[in-house]
Amino acid sequence: MGCTRREFLALASAGAAAGLAGCTPTRQQPQTPTEDPESPDPSVDLTEFESLALDPSAWRYDEDNDVYYQLGLRYCLSPATETYESLAIFVPGAYFTAEENGSTYTCTVNEKAVVGGFTAATAPILMPINTGTLAAQASPTTYAFDGLAPYMEAGCVYVYAGFRGRSAGYDTASGSDELFPGGSPWPVVDLKAAIRFLRYNGAALPCDTGRVFVFGFGAGGGLSAVLGSSGDAALFEPYLASIGAITHDAEGNAVSDALAGSASWCPVTSFDVADAAYEWCQGQYASDGTRAEGTWTRLLSQDLAGAYGAWINEMDLRDADDAQLTLDETEAGSFSMGSYASALIDGIDEAATYFVQNTSFPYAYTPQRLEDPTFPGDPNLAATREADVAVTQVAPEAVADGTGQEQVDAPADAPADAEGTDANADAAPAEDTAQTTLAGVAQVQSTIYDSAQSYFAALNADNWWINYNHRSMSVAVSSLRDFVLHLRPAAIDASPFDQPDRSSRTNQLFGIGEESTLHFDAIAGGLVQDNLDAYSACEDWPEDLELDWVEDLEKVDSLETDMATRVAMMNPLYWLSGHYEGYGQASVAPHWRVNEGLFDTDVPLATASNIVLALRKYDGVTDIAHTQVWGQGHVLAERSGSATANLISWVTACCTA
Repeated sequence: MGCTRREFLALASAGAAAGLAGCTPTRQQPQTPTEDPESPDPSVDLTEFESLALDPSAWRYDEDNDVYYQLGLRYCLSPATETYESLAIFVPGAYFTAEENGSTYTCTVNEKAVVGGFTAATAPILMPINTGTLAAQASPTTYAFDGLAPYMEAGCVYVYAGFRGRSAGYDTASGSDELFPGGSPWPVVDLKAAIRFLRYNGAALPCDTGRVFVFGFGAGGGLSAVLGSSGDAALFEPYLASIGAITHDAEGNAVSDALAGSASWCPVTSFDVADAAYEWCQGQYASDGTRAEGTWTRLLSQDLAGAYGAWINEMDLRDADDAQLTLDETEAGSFSMGSYASALIDGIDEAATYFVQNTSFPYAYTPQRLEDPTFPGDPNLAATREADVAVTQVAPEAVADGTGQEQVDAPADAPADAEGTDANADAAPAEDTAQTTLAGVAQVQSTIYDSAQSYFAALNADNWWINYNHRSMSVAVSSLRDFVLHLRPAAIDASPFDQPDRSSRTNQLFGIGEESTLHFDAIAGGLVQDNLDAYSACEDWPEDLELDWVEDLEKVDSLETDMATRVAMMNPLYWLSGHYEGYGQASVAPHWRVNEGLFDTDVPLATASNIVLALRKYDGVTDIAHTQVWGQGHVLAERSGSATANLISWVTACCTA
């Protein structure tokens, strides 16, 4: 395959860090204590991280469920916060030979043990990112077995690591009144430090520490993608050094933070273009609210959509035949068609066709939306969310006659819904999205369809835009515009991630210290400056907005890192695409799983697809499972079965391939 100019320049700038094989960078391999790395540096202090060594006599034991565990393990020498920078480890009992010493046990690895399909030498480590919004994840302080059974029975070691979230805060454990730093890139930094801790203690753990898999939902899924793409990236080293993260083992060998695999549901990430992507995918087709005619935010929405089209044409994303995916600019300056748009439509058609071929009718559709997952490991978090969340259950009653559809109303106090848009709620999922109610998921109005014909007839009620071939049981949509308007409309205000008033959670992710929310989107900021006369002529233009983006984009964090770099550090494409300087400068995980609900109004339609397109052309990535799910929104989207069971099956397949 020939190299594009962008690939060549990116590789040339990478120097020795990247190879030219296949015109894609050679993936750096994770180093673990069990591998044979280069000779250690004789100048390193071999005792530097002794205080972080795992105590083999401190294991506690759940006899009823045969699980050994340790809580509150500090994973760096100088944590900024005791509340978040520690972790818990849960181990299937068969993997250890234990000697009781009072309330704890001294454990040694049982090399002959087999649990599920793994041994004590081959078991993978699974690490959840238990937030959909990048709120801070506290380390567990108490133990409960709830939810751990599938992981333990499969023979996985389960590690629940705390990390700082999207803003600074105060350490509740120490009672300190000193603000600790938060926001980008600290969530990534903390989890990298936790991964290094596990590898440093690999000899005491019954697992293969080269097999670390991280999984998350929403912004947590985006964080999982960043961790999977940025292994051992030099940009993070100053941050890791500031908290005393492990750099080498007791023999002086370098310790890696690279992953074996990354899994995500509905990932929210790539914040440098997230606003532009949302406006191109969804916002440009809206005409109400902040996108109503005459508003300055409508102008911003249209300009962001155009900027996204130009960005796509610079990205060099390619299809399976190695043809570049592009968008065609119209005379009006919009980018609505082209091979890139066609590739997105192909994915929609495939998901819709799978749906109709594998769905039993009558079919009941209930819009759902998940705020935060409740992956197991921290009973305190689960109890808190259960207390705060109100669950609305809608039960289908009967199949309709006549039109073939029936509306089943939710209780009167349930939130209203329109056109497939999911209602907002703090949420926590049950294990099986196909067979059980999702606890904590907002559910509003159910509609029952007695046949595929009635389902598609209802979708085409106002105009014909989706074609269903009954004989071949195949589906095709006419355009992205029609799909978006009917099933994935813009549900967030214009420039949804970098809001003009800095009110979004992503503004909080890029806050610095007491300036808890800041502008970060250089594209939006540039458009405001370039189009100031047109925007300010609108009646709703805020007079104090002119310099807000300019001033915020110039700010640096506590390590003197500028805003553009902090945005890059939360973008998996920074290391996966030749469009960016980070291309080839990190170890990229070989195994990937990306699931998304096609009715998700919280995320740009293209976010997951862009990651997958870049991964498919990246040397060393061995498998990518990308699943788009028709009929599901911002949830743990699966075509069948439970999210947990499917995740474990995928990890098992990755380890046995």
